[in-house]
Amino acid sequence: MSHRVGHGDGCQGLPQRCGFLSVAGQQLEFAAIEGGEPTLLLLHEGLGCIAMWKDFPLTLAARTGCAVWAYSRSGYGASSPIDLPRPVDFHTREALDVLPGVLDAVGAQDYVLVGHSDGASIALIHAGLVADPRVSGVVALAPHVLAEQKCLATIREARQAFETTELRARLARYHGDNVDCAFRGWNDAWLDPDFRDWSIEPALAGIRVPVLAIRGGDDPYNTGVHLERITACVPGRVTAVELSGCGHAPHIDARDAVIARIQAFTTALPSRWAIPQR
Repeated sequence: MSHRVGHGDGCQGLPQRCGFLSVAGQQLEFAAIEGGEPTLLLLHEGLGCIAMWKDFPLTLAARTGCAVWAYSRSGYGASSPIDLPRPVDFHTREALDVLPGVLDAVGAQDYVLVGHSDGASIALIHAGLVADPRVSGVVALAPHVLAEQKCLATIREARQAFETTELRARLARYHGDNVDCAFRGWNDAWLDPDFRDWSIEPALAGIRVPVLAIRGGDDPYNTGVHLERITACVPGRVTAVELSGCGHAPHIDARDAVIARIQAFTTALPSRWAIPQR
């Protein structure tokens, strides 16, 4: 693990430590806020990176008392680039081949995985297929369980916007030289014909830790079917929440409500490190 100070926008709102984790032959930018256990590890969306969490990590740490870590996956933010195209099973590869190394590099003993969108899918796959004893819970924000037609249609619209509007320039503020890698890697994989049958339901059946699943009622990328499938397939405890008046980023649109849910979820975990309610 290497530590550097003040790299790009990734340290904004995360004043404790910024640097790079050496994992699976890649350099992954990270930002961390010190705190108690469990450590909340943030996994970003398909177009995200550290900086796109905005002030959510800092507020989450302040209100829960937990340590909060965020990292940018390969091909995003200031992390190492990747070769395109991304494989259609990139969620599973990240969950099995990369995330365990991130957990090792961070070095905590108790984690709650907090994933958004693609990051939520990666967290759920990891919990179901790896079953790492250090992971005591999963928070899935706007999770994808299957390739829903509504989602694919919105992703097609995003491709048009990337090619014809200022979307590429806006994303470049966060991803720099990785902007095409980030967008094409995500967009082309989701729109690959082989992705139409993608589903993580088999992985859900292996989850034995509690799950908090949250989606916005106005999410343009999915419907309530994903919460329904998580509730039906996960054999352990699932709390499913739909928040009205917010879209695909409930942690931004309804930040306080989401953090309150995470705080209550973390407090209720059967762990000797559970953070007491403030």
